[in-house]
Amino acid sequence: MSTELKQKYRIAIIGGGSFGTAIANMVAENGHRAVIWLRNTERAREINEEHFNSGYLPGCKLSERVTASTDLEAAVTGCQLVFMCIPSSSSRDVARRLAKVIAPGALLISTTKGIEAEGFHLMSQVLQEEIPNVRLGVMSGPNLAKEIAARQLAGTVIASEDAELVEVVQKALHTPYFRVYGGEDLYGVELAGALKNIYAIMAGMAAAMDLGQNTIGLLLTRALAEMSRFAVNMGANPLTFIGLAGVGDLIVTCMSPLSRNYRVGYALGEGKNLQQIVAELGQVAEGVNTLKIVKHKADELDVYMPLVQGLYAVIHGGESVAAVINSMMSAEQKGDVVFAIANNEAEAGL
Repeated sequence: MSTELKQKYRIAIIGGGSFGTAIANMVAENGHRAVIWLRNTERAREINEEHFNSGYLPGCKLSERVTASTDLEAAVTGCQLVFMCIPSSSSRDVARRLAKVIAPGALLISTTKGIEAEGFHLMSQVLQEEIPNVRLGVMSGPNLAKEIAARQLAGTVIASEDAELVEVVQKALHTPYFRVYGGEDLYGVELAGALKNIYAIMAGMAAAMDLGQNTIGLLLTRALAEMSRFAVNMGANPLTFIGLAGVGDLIVTCMSPLSRNYRVGYALGEGKNLQQIVAELGQVAEGVNTLKIVKHKADELDVYMPLVQGLYAVIHGGESVAAVINSMMSAEQKGDVVFAIANNEAEAGL
């Protein structure tokens, strides 16, 4: 199969949310045909007839080369490049359906930032299990869809052991405002994208409580060390976490009210409960589910993650934020950047 992308080539985007729509518009601007698969008939009509997806990217006029379909087979037929842009909770079910219609050897790119609880599967692992006859990559980075849609400068990472896949995605997505970097640490890039959502909730809480910029600086650096310690135990390259997919995405998600996870944390900091927040947002943020999964995995592996433990105690244990902060700040003080060389993970204290 030749994977050289030509003008007006068909590219499928599975999922009609904000990021999937932004990707579709970028590849369309590069001259390719982009077809979005989604379940909502009215939203598909709006994209096809009015060239807007007002439910997710209000005010963003889409290219006429972007179309939508509620028929999965029709959406992916003839496509050799497919982006998976759906919530983690739906990934396995949709992957099973996609396996029946996707072309063998197609390039399949996961952009979903989440973890499946059973077996601690990242989304690329779910796709490998359900669709083994494709070439797989993972894309992640500081990519707030509304800013990309507004053509503000941004960058991302496409990771795969398949060098040709990386090159194809770079060519498909590169625009004057969107830069695509390549990498090989597929697992690390994907793990970073999932973990940072936890700390975005904490950052939102800190902002709502007006804890100050010094606190945010402390939180971000401790979060990065904590993410890296966990990554090492899971077999990822810790150096991945100082790049766009790690610290880049962490900073953006922890500082922007455009982040759903940040908004969840902010609401928690205002004293609202999780049920209220979910009702207001219309859906739960990935970080809430990821927190529970990572906490249990850290316990299993005996990885020192005080921020995860503290947030878990607040959300699921009913403890006050003040009590958790006091507990963490009174813990024994250790070295700063020692996670990569510590023999005992607990030596790399908060």
